[in-house]
Amino acid sequence: MIADADINALNTWITQAGLNGLAEDALVTGFCERCRDMGLPVSRALVLIDTLHPVYEGRLFRWGHDPSQPSFVEYGRTVAPEGLVLGAEEERAAASWRASPFFHMLQTGETVMRLTEAHTAWFPVMQDYIAAGMKGGASIVNRFAAEGVIGEMDAVYSTWMTTHRGGFSEPDLAVLERLVLTLALAVKTAALTRMTGTLMETYLGRDAARRVLSGRIMRGVADQIDAAIWFSDLRGFTRVTDSAPEQVIPLLNDYADVIVSAIHANGGDVLKLIGDGILAIFTTGDRGRCCSCALDAAMAARTDVMALNARRYDGGLPVTDMYLGLHVGDVFYGNIGSMERLDFTVVGPAVNEASRIATMCRSVEQPMLVSEAFAKVDGMRDRLVSVGRYALRGVERPQELFTLERGSA
Repeated sequence: MIADADINALNTWITQAGLNGLAEDALVTGFCERCRDMGLPVSRALVLIDTLHPVYEGRLFRWGHDPSQPSFVEYGRTVAPEGLVLGAEEERAAASWRASPFFHMLQTGETVMRLTEAHTAWFPVMQDYIAAGMKGGASIVNRFAAEGVIGEMDAVYSTWMTTHRGGFSEPDLAVLERLVLTLALAVKTAALTRMTGTLMETYLGRDAARRVLSGRIMRGVADQIDAAIWFSDLRGFTRVTDSAPEQVIPLLNDYADVIVSAIHANGGDVLKLIGDGILAIFTTGDRGRCCSCALDAAMAARTDVMALNARRYDGGLPVTDMYLGLHVGDVFYGNIGSMERLDFTVVGPAVNEASRIATMCRSVEQPMLVSEAFAKVDGMRDRLVSVGRYALRGVERPQELFTLERGSA
């Protein structure tokens, strides 16, 4: 018989670990090890919770399984969002979910379900458990009230297996239910913290998200920084929207994938997606390093766009290209907007100039243009070639513009 003092001690540990911000996989591991130490015969555990993420539906955490398996897995969609179709891998995951004890419990409204060898005919996963030497267990669903549901995050689901003959005793299962309730709260708290960071990065950009989460959220709080500024858009985008409007979203997603990936891979931060336009900054190290990273990102993006165009062309889909303006200068980086709606972004003459330079690509018939200030940075001029002097709308004086030297690396 497990003493109340031991149960209270483990509940206290879970609560403190949750308050300390322990990650979900560490919570599950610590919980299972302490259950075992106090005599609760947990041999395997599986805990999962849905989340808000543009790619994954949620996370699954394991303990006591085959050590070659990762301790946690981010799983894909099990239900297709409206207007989309699940891929083959997602369909397999969805079929596995529908054949699980959890799905059955959601249909019946059960919160606890004992699992025995007899359930191998019901749930294919039980065959794997029995083959691994498990003798029984239980699945538990800790549901959230309506006010606590966010997106598909409506419960913490867990399965607990044991090698003890006959599975968990009634007293042991009662203790497990009592403890898992606290664990579910800690897992939800950790998931919400992680989800907040994910959503911030997804919608604000990586660096802007870090600054906001660090507390820089007051209107008017901004830093003056030196940055290489990227402003790009897609060539002929209006033509595509007019001729094939159903292709607009897939096209934007395809090109954003390769361009944003190139920016991130080279240390840049994407601040805005403005229709087919992308505003990004590079603030890595000194000015020379910033400009070098921006130029490397531009070259990578051009290469990846060419490869994307080949794939889309072979698939009979419309293709386009990227216009890009690069500039460097001082900008104000921070919170701008009203009391009700703020944007964490960059503003200043240098940002406007980068936009004007990108617009000039059409007139000069160049896929990329670089400002005079950018070209003057140490190490840049050898990689660039002049295309002449031009007047930019809203910019006081004409300036020399540059593009990549053919074969530049």
